[in-house]
Amino acid sequence: MEMKKRINLELRNRAPEEVTELVLDNCLCVNGEIEGLNDTFKELEFLSMANVELSSLARLPSLNKLRKLELSDNIISGGLEVLAEKCPNLTYLNLSGNKIKDLSTVEALQNLKNLKSLDLFNCEITNLEDYRESIFELLQQITYLDGFDQEDNEAPDSEEEDDEDGDEDDEDEEEDEAGPPEGYEEEEEEEEEDEDEDEAGSELGEGEEEVGLSYLMKEEIQDEEDDDDYVGEGEEEEEEEEESLRGEKRKRDAEDDGEEEDD
Repeated sequence: MEMKKRINLELRNRAPEEVTELVLDNCLCVNGEIEGLNDTFKELEFLSMANVELSSLARLPSLNKLRKLELSDNIISGGLEVLAEKCPNLTYLNLSGNKIKDLSTVEALQNLKNLKSLDLFNCEITNLEDYRESIFELLQQITYLDGFDQEDNEAPDSEEEDDEDGDEDDEDEEEDEAGPPEGYEEEEEEEEEDEDEDEAGSELGEGEEEVGLSYLMKEEIQDEEDDDDYVGEGEEEEEEEEESLRGEKRKRDAEDDGEEEDD
């Protein structure tokens, strides 16, 4: 696919000024130059044109906000002075796998004052004696060359670099999310205490109800027993009265019999 068509496809119905990242890897340049990319991409921060058979940067538009530029696996051999003019705020530049052979070609990058990471891996220049020392001396603004600093410490991933850039915003968010406002915890504790008291009161009330029911049941049982006792006592009194009446009757009958005999 030609680069111009690929750019139109990558827009996805967006205006060029709305695009901040553009990946054009593996599409073909016409005559080794950039086509379809223009100054309207003024918000572009990341541009990748790996393996597009690019040989010249002459038609690179002005991209003042561009910070990361991927140009690996092309056929670029010079003309790097264009980068300082068109992309003055570059911090990361990948030229690995190109046709860069000597230090004089790289010298043009001295004007990229914000450049921190440069990749020349798989370029002929890496075969020079004292290659790393020479590059660090020539481009004193850079921290990482081919992924490592002068003490052979590995460069952080690009995602980590983005995280570092957003640290200040993250810190502000963390302050907002750090915790509840003052007094909030105290109110929460008071509410929890009130809930505990309500639960305790509820349990106590249930206990009192159970005791009350138990007491009433015992009262009813006692009343029934008292009634039974009362009934039993009444029956005994009636029997005693009947027995007394029978005794008196027998006594009167005996007296009557005695009077008849005397007659």
